[in-house]
Amino acid sequence: MEQTWRWFGPEDAIRLPHVRQAGASGIVTALHHIPYGVVWTVEEIEKRKAMIAEDASLGLRWSVVESLPVSEPIKLGEGDLEPLFDNYRQSLRNLAACGITTVCYNFMPVLDWTRTQLAHPLPGGGRALRFNAHEYAAFDCFILERPGAEDEHAPDVMARAREWFDRASEDDKRRLLANIMAGLPGAFDRYDAPGLRRMLDRYKGMTRDGLRETLARFLREVIPTAEEVGIRMCIHPDDPPRPLLGLPRVVGSADDLAFIVGAVPSDANGITFCTGSLGAGVDNDVPALAKQFAGHIKFAHLRNVAKEPDGSFMEADHLGGDVDMVSVVTTLLEEQKRRLDAGRADWRIPFRPDHGHELLDDIGKPTHPGYPMIGRLRGLAEIRGIMTAVSALRQLPV
Repeated sequence: MEQTWRWFGPEDAIRLPHVRQAGASGIVTALHHIPYGVVWTVEEIEKRKAMIAEDASLGLRWSVVESLPVSEPIKLGEGDLEPLFDNYRQSLRNLAACGITTVCYNFMPVLDWTRTQLAHPLPGGGRALRFNAHEYAAFDCFILERPGAEDEHAPDVMARAREWFDRASEDDKRRLLANIMAGLPGAFDRYDAPGLRRMLDRYKGMTRDGLRETLARFLREVIPTAEEVGIRMCIHPDDPPRPLLGLPRVVGSADDLAFIVGAVPSDANGITFCTGSLGAGVDNDVPALAKQFAGHIKFAHLRNVAKEPDGSFMEADHLGGDVDMVSVVTTLLEEQKRRLDAGRADWRIPFRPDHGHELLDDIGKPTHPGYPMIGRLRGLAEIRGIMTAVSALRQLPV
């Protein structure tokens, strides 16, 4: 499997030599400075490629785009969408012309990954991302004041939410909003509470079936172009895979993934297999999902989570969470062998660590929330160790 690293571009505090030291050879990045819906030009793509390849001794390449964003009007099915579809298709053509052929994207309305804590303390002094059900309910019901929100949270969660809100300072409330907004890494838009309410208002009346249909329309519009130019599109699961703030989410279960790959059957219509996002779903058997959809997996995010009965969860050690990571990695290596045996040039599945723990050597250093250097380095080393052990036992190519 190709070891990759998410790099946020020239403004990232983590430099490319650090990535090489971590053992990665592939870079996962995006043109975050370009607004959603605007064409990624060949000039801009080549400029980023040149940055990555500038020091030839590092041996790095731009392996995966994460993400080529889908504009909110497309998710909403709002207005004349043909110009946005045209721009997306042109961006795909331009990426392919520059030799970049794996494109991760998501279809989460308004918000990307959502957490209420960015620095939950761990034994030994580390810190982790965490989703606390009661803090999320406090934000939803008492800060955002979304109509009808209280009916969507369990009574015991609501009681703790009220207790949290009543004792919270204004700084606590601002921090909670900032933590939730931090789940838009590299995103062009950020919201305050009124701005978030206005955005949610645009989705009033949007149902799960309605969002599924706008996703299917997006796939019908762009997958033929991706197939034509040799791009592998891979949708990222919702994080967490459940409705949030009254918004439906449609990429979080076996049924969802089957709907997506069936909407436009094509090798260009694939999946980013994120063990953490899928692992946060109470009903998801992640190793079984890996086996079921192995042939559609184009990219992997390998991390683990530990869930709690009230819906809370947090980032866990790779071998310490709810997901059987050894089983998942074994399936990915077996799928690679199947592709290699079939003579496919694209047999390797790129993977990256994600949402690493902030460890002692990270503290005080500039980094994006949820993407600390040392924590991701440990994650990469842990996955590398699993792959090495599995490949040695099963004689599978890495």
